[in-house]
Amino acid sequence: MWSPCASCNTTVPLISQGELITKTKEYSYTSFEELDALLMHVEGTVYCVDNQSNSQTPRLEVEVLRDQLAHRHIIDQIQHGTFESHLQPIIFLDSKETFGYEALLRSGASISPGDLFRTANRFGLHSKLDQRARAEAIKATFEAVAPHQKTFINFLPSTIYNPDYCLQHTFDIIDRYGLSPDRFIFEVVETEKVHDVDHLQHVFSTYKQRGMKVALDDVGAGFSTIDMLKRLEPDYVKIDRSYISFCDEDAEKRSFLKKVRALTNSMGITLLAEGIERLEEADVCRELGFDLAQGYFFGKPAPANKHTFEIA
Repeated sequence: MWSPCASCNTTVPLISQGELITKTKEYSYTSFEELDALLMHVEGTVYCVDNQSNSQTPRLEVEVLRDQLAHRHIIDQIQHGTFESHLQPIIFLDSKETFGYEALLRSGASISPGDLFRTANRFGLHSKLDQRARAEAIKATFEAVAPHQKTFINFLPSTIYNPDYCLQHTFDIIDRYGLSPDRFIFEVVETEKVHDVDHLQHVFSTYKQRGMKVALDDVGAGFSTIDMLKRLEPDYVKIDRSYISFCDEDAEKRSFLKKVRALTNSMGITLLAEGIERLEEADVCRELGFDLAQGYFFGKPAPANKHTFEIA
């Protein structure tokens, strides 16, 4: 059975009332606002103590603690708040039938995904948030995605330190819901920022060994040497929306898309166009032989319960 590692167990404890301890003095406070005001007049290393539970925060530099206080609402959401997955449809370009969905994390506190992940990365909570996102996506698949359809789930390679160990939590949840592994496609985000290809190769291999598919997301001009594709062997490649937007009016974009289609086709890789918002863009991608498409033209992300299905 999986048990959380140090990274997934990382917490940022914040004490709303208690004692602020400095090297020379102790100060009582009854709110975060009072604590922040106190921190403006002290320096060095400090920590807080909860008088009722005797728990305390780690020793931190004043500015670090103030930074945590400034982001406390997002930190609390990451650690204790509710989340859900919104599903955006992915369609077959030739038949226009639904192939599956991409699961996108949304917070119950209406905090933007960008703010969530930036704050998580800033305070060492990125592994915990990434893990929660995968769990919500699997739950949404169980509740709202038909058995013959697929779910794309994003992940950050930097949050998975040891794939054989870290991903066991994901596999356990899939097993708990009784879902077939082949219903999931795990896509690495920020493809062009991947520096440790060997590590990503290990992550991909771990997913594949458990019967899942893998994808490269937001692929653009910095993509792809043939060598990188051969090493990673993705099942799917998703083309960045910047190359899709108004591709019908840009010959250079169409030339790039044509080359990508030829390369991925020769390697047996399924190609998906992201960010389609206009019929003309869909037509170009269809004519070039793209397999799948996603974008507001076909449907916006919506709560999982909007995609419920009936089993025949």
